[in-house]
Amino acid sequence: MTAVKTTAWMVLLFPLAGTLVIALLRRFLPGRAPGWIGTLAIAGAFASAVATFVNLRALGEEERQVRAVAWDYARTVGVDAQISLLVDPLSVLMILVVTGVSMLIHLYSVSYMASDRGYTRFFAFLNFFVFSMLLLVLGGNFMMIIVGWAFVGAASYLLISFWYRRSTATAAGIKAFVINVVGDMGLVIGTYFIFRGTGSLDFLTTFERAGDAFSVNQGELVAGCIGILVGAFAKSAQIPLHTWLPDAMEGPTPVSALIHAATMVTAGVYLIARMHPLFEQAPAAANVGAIVGCTTLLIAATIGLVVTDLKRVIAYSTMSQIGYMIMGVSAGAYVAGLFHLMTHAFFKALLFMAAGSVIGAMAGAQNLDRMGGFRRAMPFTFGCFVIGGLALSAVPPFSGFFSKDEILTYVGSRGDFYAVLAILGYLGSLLTAVYTFRMIFRAFLGDPVPEARELEEGHLHHAEVHTNPANGEVEDTDVGFPGPDHHIAEREATMKVAMGVLAVLAIVGGFLQIPGVTHALESFLEPTFADSRLFEEIEPSGTLEYGGLVLGGALGLLGIAIAYLLWVRQPARPAALRGRFAGLHGLFVRKWFFDEIINTLIVRPFAWFGRFAQAVFERVVVNGLFVGGTSGMVRAGSSAVRAAQSGFLRYYAALLLLGLAGMGLYFLLAAS
Repeated sequence: MTAVKTTAWMVLLFPLAGTLVIALLRRFLPGRAPGWIGTLAIAGAFASAVATFVNLRALGEEERQVRAVAWDYARTVGVDAQISLLVDPLSVLMILVVTGVSMLIHLYSVSYMASDRGYTRFFAFLNFFVFSMLLLVLGGNFMMIIVGWAFVGAASYLLISFWYRRSTATAAGIKAFVINVVGDMGLVIGTYFIFRGTGSLDFLTTFERAGDAFSVNQGELVAGCIGILVGAFAKSAQIPLHTWLPDAMEGPTPVSALIHAATMVTAGVYLIARMHPLFEQAPAAANVGAIVGCTTLLIAATIGLVVTDLKRVIAYSTMSQIGYMIMGVSAGAYVAGLFHLMTHAFFKALLFMAAGSVIGAMAGAQNLDRMGGFRRAMPFTFGCFVIGGLALSAVPPFSGFFSKDEILTYVGSRGDFYAVLAILGYLGSLLTAVYTFRMIFRAFLGDPVPEARELEEGHLHHAEVHTNPANGEVEDTDVGFPGPDHHIAEREATMKVAMGVLAVLAIVGGFLQIPGVTHALESFLEPTFADSRLFEEIEPSGTLEYGGLVLGGALGLLGIAIAYLLWVRQPARPAALRGRFAGLHGLFVRKWFFDEIINTLIVRPFAWFGRFAQAVFERVVVNGLFVGGTSGMVRAGSSAVRAAQSGFLRYYAALLLLGLAGMGLYFLLAAS
């Protein structure tokens, strides 16, 4: 067990050391040195994660829940807060995915961000982000996970608003931070209710006591689990706390890959899976999670059909796929949900990297309406995009085919309203294939745009005037803006290596869990979910499993065929459909009016209250009565005292006599 504890702490120490080295030595690091230091730091964390996996596998199944305690932070009045880690199959799976994919994103960023004046700052932030996520998934108690949760929110703000001279980027960073603080509050409040019942902050102790401390669906437990769900929904961009996610595309493309693939948005899925003993004791709260996940995946898929910003299409696909995971782990399909978390990290990071390559060829432009014909100019990027798209669309034998359909099979096998959720999930699968290949066909097929023709001739396009892709504002290329140069995978070895590895993983990653053939992931995770009733009970029949695979694969192929018909064979048809279904199209384009609703019901009232508090309460009451009133009384008293100090002895004698007379009168009255 000592080896497990040592390597687990090393997983955290490597990215923390990378952050400090890059930040403190930033003035002395030449060229791309910060990028390589950051990449090597995450590579060290990945190697430590692999060593932790090997050491944990060497233990017996009953011993694969290891507490690694550094010291007691607080042990008084019933609080048992420790600086501790929980190393078990679930946390090891998460650190393998986080460090492995993050390492490839760092490698990609070495070239992608090379011309940016904030290059050193970028890798310091990136290492800190990975450290925060690893702290979150390795934390062994509620205190540790709350700290990691807050760190991830802070790191996301730094990275989303990395180009801080863009007004759209700073606004997006603030929006993400504020919504995540709402989630932080939910997590803290949920922790309070659970701690009040179990008397412990330690995860394993809490889970052991939960059955005795709470009855099924007891009010305090349901309230605590709902608070946890609020935290999960905010971090994983589930309705209604999802509006920050598309705006997060204001950050550099590697940031989008990191947030959407391996780190931030998967935190909510991990949290629900980690808290499974509590949610099984509070099925009402678990049902809320499943319903919200299903609703999110459908709404995000419909928006993805009409968005024209390349990165935002992929962002909405992330929101949709996280919906599948949230629905899965909330319904008790823990292994299926975590399996999709793993495969999604592979193909979603690949899609964002490929999108970054296309955006580089477009000199920073992200609008699909301006793209087309890049297939011949960028064959490697095109191949990676197609592989990622096929995996996302759940086409066999790509990884998403096995993981997404396993969620739907397990959810459907529970019966009741879960069967309805599974049917809606299959509808979302069809929409996923449509919007994914709409994006691919529009960017790579058709007549080459001028940028594609220029690239075919051997020249990478560079815009004479740099503009913000969100609003068209003219920008310079100084600090706080994107750099002047752009990079594509066809010309950068580090980008090509990172994308190539992810492409292979997107193809073969699903083979870990083939129904009736392999169960490697389920066997590995079994010790974590050994206390779960649903883990043993939910066992879909072979007919349902294989039938679900056939249905899912068919829907994926059908969606690709629909996209090909609409955007390749009959490119005029989408415009006709928009005119025919103008109301529906408007609903999707306006993102179901969530931004407007939140702005009307929450943002404006709070802004008005803030202005009122500043103009009336603070100025009149605080400054006028308390601050101004107190100081006024002091000034008045001081003036009276100064007036009395005339310097004449007779005045002082008269005041003394008056004082003595007053005291005598007081005692005479008191005696009578």
